[in-house]
Amino acid sequence: MSRRGGGRRSDHSREQQPSPATSVAPLGGGRGVGGRGGRGTGDCFPPPSSTHSLTVFQTGPSSSASDSLSIDVEQKLTLEVSATELPPASSKAVRFPPRPGFGTVGNKCVVRANHFLVSLADRDLYHYDVSITPEVTSRKISRAVITQLVISYRQSHLGNRRPVYDGKKSLYTAGSLPFSSKEFVVKLVDKDGEAGQRREREFKVAIKLASRADLHHLQQFLNGKQMDTPQETIQVLDVVLRESPSRKYTVVGRSFFSQTLGQGDESREIGDGLEYWRGFYQSLRPTQMGLSLNIDVSATSFYESVKVSDFATKYLNIRDPKKPLSDTDRIKLKKVLRGLRVEVLHVQHVRRYKVSGVTTQPLSHLTFPLDESGKSISVIQYFFEKYGVRLQYPSLPALQSGSDIKPIYLPMEVCKIVPGQRFCKKLNERQVTALLRATCKRPRERENSIAQMVRENNYNRDEYAVEFGIQVTNTPATIEARVLPPPVLRYHETGREKKVQPDMGQWNMINMKMLNGGTVEYWACVNFSSRLNSNIACQFCQELVRMCSSKGMAFNPNPLLNMFSARPDQIERTLREVLNRSEKALTSKGVKGKQLQLLIIILPDVGGLYGTIKRICETELGLVSQCCQPKHAGKMGKQYLENLSLKINVKVGGRNTVLADAIEKRIPLVTDRPTIIFGADVTHPQPGEDSSPSIAAVVASMDWPEVTKYRGLVSAQGHRVELIEDLYKVVNDSQRGMVHGGMIRELLISFRRSTNQKPHRILFFRDGVSEGQFSQVLLYEMDAIRKACASLEEGYLPPVTFVVVQKRHHTRLFPADHNNRAFTDRSGNILPGTVVDTKICHPTEFDFYLCSHAGIQGTSRPTHYHVLLDENNFSPNALQTLTNNLCYTYARCTRSVSLVPPAYYAHLFAFRARYYIEGDQSDSGSSAGARSCTREKGGAVKALPQIKGNVKDVMFYC
Repeated sequence: MSRRGGGRRSDHSREQQPSPATSVAPLGGGRGVGGRGGRGTGDCFPPPSSTHSLTVFQTGPSSSASDSLSIDVEQKLTLEVSATELPPASSKAVRFPPRPGFGTVGNKCVVRANHFLVSLADRDLYHYDVSITPEVTSRKISRAVITQLVISYRQSHLGNRRPVYDGKKSLYTAGSLPFSSKEFVVKLVDKDGEAGQRREREFKVAIKLASRADLHHLQQFLNGKQMDTPQETIQVLDVVLRESPSRKYTVVGRSFFSQTLGQGDESREIGDGLEYWRGFYQSLRPTQMGLSLNIDVSATSFYESVKVSDFATKYLNIRDPKKPLSDTDRIKLKKVLRGLRVEVLHVQHVRRYKVSGVTTQPLSHLTFPLDESGKSISVIQYFFEKYGVRLQYPSLPALQSGSDIKPIYLPMEVCKIVPGQRFCKKLNERQVTALLRATCKRPRERENSIAQMVRENNYNRDEYAVEFGIQVTNTPATIEARVLPPPVLRYHETGREKKVQPDMGQWNMINMKMLNGGTVEYWACVNFSSRLNSNIACQFCQELVRMCSSKGMAFNPNPLLNMFSARPDQIERTLREVLNRSEKALTSKGVKGKQLQLLIIILPDVGGLYGTIKRICETELGLVSQCCQPKHAGKMGKQYLENLSLKINVKVGGRNTVLADAIEKRIPLVTDRPTIIFGADVTHPQPGEDSSPSIAAVVASMDWPEVTKYRGLVSAQGHRVELIEDLYKVVNDSQRGMVHGGMIRELLISFRRSTNQKPHRILFFRDGVSEGQFSQVLLYEMDAIRKACASLEEGYLPPVTFVVVQKRHHTRLFPADHNNRAFTDRSGNILPGTVVDTKICHPTEFDFYLCSHAGIQGTSRPTHYHVLLDENNFSPNALQTLTNNLCYTYARCTRSVSLVPPAYYAHLFAFRARYYIEGDQSDSGSSAGARSCTREKGGAVKALPQIKGNVKDVMFYC
């Protein structure tokens, strides 16, 4: 996700103006912040909302123990706020906190992980820089050049070494080469070159000694005696283990795919001209047990290797390919085929071309100059006279290759898609379903597939592994784990049941009422479905109101307006009419200062309009809405209605349940002092989208000590930028001077308004960060957090615990005994609450894997939590238990979830905000098309539309 200022706008007060790219979605109102002029770091916190006077954040030592936030002078000085100060540069000197010990809470059990222990012989590892002239951009060609070099010179010049190559600029050997620098000439025969050019190419390859990898440093690091990760040494060994798979299979990132991998001869089609290939992921990782090879099975989508005419028929769902294409279909086909490699079928020798586009004219209208005399010939006639090919689909356009000046026209029916080309664009819903159905495996089956993959790869007989002295065990790691107990949840006192302890990660609300039921006095319903008639839609609304009321909400049984029924192509007009009529109805009732509190929307039968509806409701009309699927609404199932009631309650300001320990103030390092919990995430545009901004979202708890209500902010930023840019901003205003803003500052102020307390601690869960970005994210975002705090009050620096949350990893945990029902859930997965902080975790740093949810289908993926900063000094038990317990407070269901809710909410919010600028993929019409452009002139990121005040006051994104 990117960051450059194009985010959400908020309610901008007269006194405070956050960056124009920032939009606020809080849970409470209030005036803006910042003293007049907003200078320095003075008394900028708003006074408490109560009428009597309270001291704002104290700047000196507090007399009470709960207010004592000591800050050493040197730390204060380094965190002085300056409008011109740049964020800190990334530094290798950043040290993450050491592991404070190991957790002990929970029932002990044994699990297996898809990590395989790697042992090393004592070898001298050398790194050489490689330079190929002329420069080669394709890794495939680079590899071919180095492969040919080794074949030609291994015995004569390379000391009989068997080097490995990373496909870029590095070559590694076990033992030194007979030279420190040398240049070689390599001749490469291009057997199937672009545009059919069969030629011999000559390259000069310069190899120069760069460094030696230090195995001793690696050993010291793995033993906990060295803090710096020997990344280069690990990289050498990783490249060694990837050398053979890179030669045999199609490489995609850190995974390898092939049509031959995996079991069965079942059809691999997933629709629209695509198929899936099975493969495996492989990565070498330093762990407590030593070096570990993490291996997981995977699958991804590829273009089917079929005639392009057949692909076009499938992709566009064409019944008769002999009919001309519409302009819409032609453009769609051009997008999906551009850059694809094809081989022609009408000649004996293999000739491959790269598709640069699709002609605007059909084949029947295409001609090209035959010779310099200016005489032209049609493509159809040329193929018949030259190759004896009678083209069957003259109405289809031709593929275009070559240059615009000298184009090459290729009929689709004589071109076949070269196999092994990954489909990088977004899959549609049907394709995703087909891919999941084909690849979703129960734990026992997945573990067996991984074991089979390890056996097939046979690392211990791999010639490169043998050369470098690497051995990989065939047995997965066995680990002692613990199952954390589920928390007790509190519901309303009026219910027959006031407390519940979940079982197997789930519970039900029979005989229970929501802790704080919201109030819905004025509501209406719009039905865009032709599947449901008005009577059924009205009955559905009655059942939904009845369910909400039974769960403790004050829900008026009578809508403000009669049921609206409308066509899907009249969405915007209908929604505006609902708003206008509701305003008139309230006026006629003599109601002032109120508005429609909830709009129930039964979605159209055809998908693709949800995003448009949400954008119009939330950014244009100020309507809190609850969308319902017509197929579920028509059934009126009790479970569906209950789930809707949970979502509606938090959307109107209610609270479903809380942790009993929170009410009783028994959560260590959270309930003893006012603590704010943040969640942050950045979502990037879908694959293939190269201009849309990334969107950052930050949410923060507003109801200490319960920590269940979260207010959010979103911001659009530069394309695929991961750092969150708008955490803290300073704007130099000509009239007011330095004006401080940004998401952290706004949320801290909102917390103060909501609780009448200043946060004494900050717990920051940051989602979506890869290991390579840890240092950069910590430096940049902690700097922003510090400055935001200091801008509110001089010396205000609450201690921060910064935790990275990772779901996109390939560690899987399996029951040690798949038949032992005492340690498996109904899906055969490990039990919810299973936590691992030994063996496969980092050798010295504070991290753990937590499977906080029960599996439903497939194999559960534990979430990885890695602490990058811990000024609050959490014990492993305290942080692991808190994280697991929070996973039971997710508002939308009566199940524990796999991701800690603050991070989950940030993800939901960022995903929702993308609808505001992009709409749905299948949107049509002016309202959606107008938002396809997300960049303004000059490349600046376009600000997100402002979320209306009454919407942003609640958790509308749930």
